[in-house]
Amino acid sequence: MDVLTFTDRGIYCPAGDFYIDPWKPVENALITHGHSDHSRWGMQRYLCSDIAAPVIKHRLGDISIDTMPYAESRQIGGAKVSFHPAGHVPGSAQIRVEVAGQVWVASGDYKTTPDGLSTAFEPVKCHAFITESTFGLPVFTWTDPETLSSQINTWWADNAAAGRISLLGAYALGKAQRLMKMLDTSIGPIFTHGAIENTNAVLRAQGINLPPTTQVTAGFDRKAHPNALVIATPSAMAGTWARKFGPDHSNAFASGWMALRGVRRRRAADRGFIVSDHADWQGLNDAIAATGAEKVFVTHGYTSQFTKYLREQGYDAHVVSTEYEGESMDQTEEAAP
Repeated sequence: MDVLTFTDRGIYCPAGDFYIDPWKPVENALITHGHSDHSRWGMQRYLCSDIAAPVIKHRLGDISIDTMPYAESRQIGGAKVSFHPAGHVPGSAQIRVEVAGQVWVASGDYKTTPDGLSTAFEPVKCHAFITESTFGLPVFTWTDPETLSSQINTWWADNAAAGRISLLGAYALGKAQRLMKMLDTSIGPIFTHGAIENTNAVLRAQGINLPPTTQVTAGFDRKAHPNALVIATPSAMAGTWARKFGPDHSNAFASGWMALRGVRRRRAADRGFIVSDHADWQGLNDAIAATGAEKVFVTHGYTSQFTKYLREQGYDAHVVSTEYEGESMDQTEEAAP
C-alpha cells in the first residue's frame, strides 16, 4: 500500500486528502518548512510546525494556517500525522504519515549536524522514506562547526585589520542566522541585507537569540564601518546592491557548493566556506540508515547518482520528480516576503 503518492501538484496522501509541500494550489497543505520552494502561496489551508509558522506567515501574508508542536499526533481522515525535527532551519520538520500500520516519512530538507539554531534532527522509524539529495555525492563533506567558526572569524579579523569590509553571502532564512551565532562580535559590527534583517526580526520575536545586527540602508557609510561584516543574500551579492561597499571589500560565500573546485572562482569570491543547511553525503546515508526504511524515494539533487548508490546498498530506491530546488548558488534568497 502506498501511503503517499507523487502527483503533478505535490506529494499526496489519499487517506487524508492532503498534500505535503505542494507546488500548485490545493485545499489542504502540510508544510515542512518556510523556504519558498516548499511553502508556496495559494493553498486554502496550511498546517505546519508551531516554530515554522511565523516565517511562513511573514512570507505568504494572510493565509489560513494551523500549527502542531513536534511529536504531537493528529488524525486527518484515515491518516495519522505528526511533525518531527529536520534540523534544516528553525521549525523545519519531517512529516510522519501512518495509514493502516504503514509509516511513511517525508523529510523535506534536512541536516543531521546540530547548528545551535534549529531543533536538532531526529530519525523517525518508517517503512518508506522520502529524502532529498541536494548534495548526494561523496565529494560533499561539511567543515565541522568549530573549524568553520574559526575560518570565518579569522577572515573577518584580517579584513578588519586591513580596513576592508567583509561581505558574506548566505540564505536569508537559516544559514544567515546560523553564521551570526558563530561570529566573534568583538571584531566589529554585523550588518545585514534587508531580507535577512526582516527574517531576523521574525525569529527574534519567537525568542530565538541572535547577536545584534543592523540593516544596511541606502545611506550606508562604508568609511564609518571599516571593520564591519555584512551578511547578504546570494542574489544581492551578485547585483548592484553590493557596490555600495566599494571596490576594496572582501567577499565570501558560505555554501555547500564551495566543496566543488571552480565554484568560488566562477563567483569571483575571495573566500569560500563549506557549509550547508542540507545534509552532506555522510549525513544523508546516516539519516536513511537510522530510519530502518527499506523503500527510499529520492527527490531534488543528485537523484540518479544517489538512487543508484542506494540500490547497490540493498534499498528499494526510486527517483521522484519534484519542483523543490535545494541549495543553489544562483537562487534568489528564500525568505523575503
